[in-house]
Amino acid sequence: MSLASARAAAPTPTPAQPSGIAADDYASCLRLAHEDPSRALAQATSWRSNGGGFPAEHCAAVALVGLKRYAEAANALEAMAGAMMTADPQLRADALDQAGQAWLLDDKPKEAQAAFDAALDFKPDDPDILIDRAEAYAASGRFFDAIDDLNRVIELAPNRADALIYRASAYRQVDSLDLAREDVERALKLDPNAVPGLLERGNIRSNQGDLAGARADWERVESLAPNSPAAKAAKDNLAHLAAMMAPPSEKPANEKP
Repeated sequence: MSLASARAAAPTPTPAQPSGIAADDYASCLRLAHEDPSRALAQATSWRSNGGGFPAEHCAAVALVGLKRYAEAANALEAMAGAMMTADPQLRADALDQAGQAWLLDDKPKEAQAAFDAALDFKPDDPDILIDRAEAYAASGRFFDAIDDLNRVIELAPNRADALIYRASAYRQVDSLDLAREDVERALKLDPNAVPGLLERGNIRSNQGDLAGARADWERVESLAPNSPAAKAAKDNLAHLAAMMAPPSEKPANEKP
């Protein structure tokens, strides 16, 4: 199940900046972190040594994510959250949430879950953090725990199509295909062009034996978002489906009928 880890590099609020630190400097550093993370890291490191404080530390962590140095970014964000003793608890939650997202990008779901647990201590029932923790649970194969978190998200925000799609994916993983189909259909009523929803419905239809419906959904994914990871997954699924449905004479010699 793929959820919302792309948010790991997104800028979040930080504590009140030290005197002399302009908001424009922070915004500029974050923009550079997305455009040229190597330069941004050097700038943030220099800025931090000259009294940049938490904004400089946060910019450096975002740059580390851009450089795919995910574990370093996660550790930096956790350390920053721990040092922000007098900051708004919601800001500490944001830092911990980003740390968890960085751990997910580093394929360390247990560390990610711990960061999300800590974030939820500061910001209970936050839908985005619950979705992120659901991803960590799913990455560890704990699909029922993921469903529990997503149930809570949907109680809090019934019209969140993304949460419905993620829960559909989790239900599919535990072979609850009827519940999965119900969730994804509801999500697609809310957002008919939701590419993750179409990809997921194709997966569910395939598992239910509706191969024509699965093909239609995957082809639509390729049409709507041709260069996306979802399109690559759809293309792989379509290739597998074509091979599975090919007449025996057209199958590779080493492939069993």
